[in-house]
Amino acid sequence: MNRIDAAFARLRSEGKKAFVAYVAAGDPGFEASLEILKDLAAAGADIIELGLPFSDPLADGIVNQMAADRALKAGMTTAKSLELIRRFRETNETPIVLFTYLNPVFTYGYERFHQDAAAAGADGILLLDLPPDEADQNAELARGEGLKHIRLIAPTTPADRVGLLAKSAEGFIYALSRTGVTGGHVAPSANIAAQVAAIKAHTETPVCVGFGITTPDQAKMVAESADGVIVGSAIVKQVELHPDRAAAAVREFTAPLIAATKSV
Repeated sequence: MNRIDAAFARLRSEGKKAFVAYVAAGDPGFEASLEILKDLAAAGADIIELGLPFSDPLADGIVNQMAADRALKAGMTTAKSLELIRRFRETNETPIVLFTYLNPVFTYGYERFHQDAAAAGADGILLLDLPPDEADQNAELARGEGLKHIRLIAPTTPADRVGLLAKSAEGFIYALSRTGVTGGHVAPSANIAAQVAAIKAHTETPVCVGFGITTPDQAKMVAESADGVIVGSAIVKQVELHPDRAAAAVREFTAPLIAATKSV
C-alpha cells in the first residue's frame, strides 16, 4: 500500500486527523534540510510536503519564494532533492509528497522523474500548474505512474470542476481555505466546513485544508471539519528566522500545532 493511503487508514482507525507539514528541499542547506525532515517525522507529522526548489514559484508568496532561493543558492537541484528523500528513507517511513511546478519535472523528463522519485521514496506529487484535463491532452504527460497525484481545489473552483478534480484525486485533496498565494493570509476561512462538505460529496478521498494556518487554535478549528491540516509558510518562516538551529525551531513550532490537530 502507498504510504499516503496507509497513513490515512491508520489515522481513520485511531479516529485522528492528519498533520501535513511543508518545507522546501535544501533550505537552508542539504544536511540541515535532512535534519528538519527527520525532526518533523519525530514530532508526529503524518505527511511531509517537500517543495522542489524552482526559480519561478508563481503560486508561492514571499516566504516560500525566499526558501526556494536559499535552497538554490545552497546548490540544491532536482536530482539532489531526490537524494534528500533517499537519505530520509534510510531511517524514516513518513509519507512524502513532492510540491512542485511542471517546469522542473518536464525538464528532468516527466516519466523518468516519476520513476526516479518513486524509487527514491516519494509517495505523491502535487503539480501546481498542471490541471488534470491539460495533462490528458498531452501524450508526453500521460504516463506518471508510481506517485499519487494530489489535486488542488480552491474556494472559487466551479461546482462541476470540483467534481472532476475530486474524482481524479489520489492520496488526498489539498483544499485551499482562501484564494491567493501561499503565506498571504492572516487566518483560514470561516467557511471551511461547507467547502469540505461540498468536496466530500464527490469522493471518498481524504480532504486536507491549508492556507492561513499558523496557530494551534486555527489548526484545531480546521481539523474539526477536514481530514487533515496543512501548514507550510509558517513552518518555513521558522527556517528563515533560525537558520543556525532550523530543525529545532521547526520542531518547537510544529509540536503545539500537531497536538491541536490530534486533539479533535
